[in-house]
Amino acid sequence: MSDDLLGKKKKVREKLRNMYRLVLLQEDTFEEKLAFRLTPLNVFTYAGLLIILLVIIVTAGIVFTPLREYIPGYADITTKRNAAYAVFKADSLENELIIRENYMQNLHTLLTGGAPSDSSDIADRHIVHSGEIEDYRSQADQRLREEVEEAEKYSVHSSGITSRSRAAAYFFFTPVQGVVTSEFSTQKDHFGVDVATKEGESVKAIFDGTVIFAGWSPEVGHVIQIHHRNNLVSIYKHCSVVLKRKGDFVTAGEVIGMVGNTGEYTTGAHLHFELWEDGQPLNPQDYLTF
Repeated sequence: MSDDLLGKKKKVREKLRNMYRLVLLQEDTFEEKLAFRLTPLNVFTYAGLLIILLVIIVTAGIVFTPLREYIPGYADITTKRNAAYAVFKADSLENELIIRENYMQNLHTLLTGGAPSDSSDIADRHIVHSGEIEDYRSQADQRLREEVEEAEKYSVHSSGITSRSRAAAYFFFTPVQGVVTSEFSTQKDHFGVDVATKEGESVKAIFDGTVIFAGWSPEVGHVIQIHHRNNLVSIYKHCSVVLKRKGDFVTAGEVIGMVGNTGEYTTGAHLHFELWEDGQPLNPQDYLTF
C-alpha cells in the first residue's frame, strides 16, 4: 500500500516537472513568433505571484487613494470628525434646551408666588451659619484679594474677552459659514473677524435684537448693527446690501443682509463681524463656530 502511494507521488512530481513548450505562431505562414518553455510547477508559481501582486495593488489603492470612500460602510476621517462634531452640537443644544426649560418653569413658579422646585433641597443641603465660618486670611492677604478683584473688574485679556463677560450664557446663531481669513486682535485694532465666503451669501442675525444702525460707510461699505440684551451689540460690515432698517426687531437666524465686497478696506467678498459687550470688544471665535 505504501509502495503504491509513493509511486503515485513520484508520478505527480514528474508530471509537475515535465517540460512543455508554449509556441505562438502566425496564422497565415505558421511562422514561430514566440515560444516559452514551461512546467506546470512554474505556471502555478507565476500564477500565485501574480495573484499576490494584484491583491497588494488593490489593497494599496483602497488604503492610500479616495477609492476607499466608495466602499459601503467605510467613512473617512473628515466624515467621522463632522459626525462627532454634529453629535457634540446636538448634545449641547439639548443641554441648553433643558436649562432654559428649567429656568422658565422656575420663573413661572416664582411669578405665581411659589418657590423653585429645587430650592428647598438646595437650602436643606447647604445650611451654613455665619458663626461657624472661620476666616484664616491675614489682613495683608485680604487687601491683596480686594486689590486684584477691583483691578480685574474692568480688565480685558489679550484675547479681548471681558473677565465678567455674559455672552457665554447665550447660544448664538452663526452669521455666515466660511473661512476665517483675519482673526480678532486688539493689538492690531482689528476688533472682529473676517469670514471669507461666496458673494451674495445670506448674512443672519446671531441673536434676537433691535437694529440700531443700517447704512453706508465709505471705509466698510454697507453696515448693520444690532443691539441685543445685556448690552451686547453685533456688527456686520462689507455687506452688498442690508435688508433691515433702523428700529426693526430681528430674531436669531433671520436674514439681515448679503455678503459683499463693498468699502475701501475690503480685499474680496467677505463679512467682517464684531461682537461687543458693555463697550468692550469680544473675540467672536470664542462664542461662534464659522
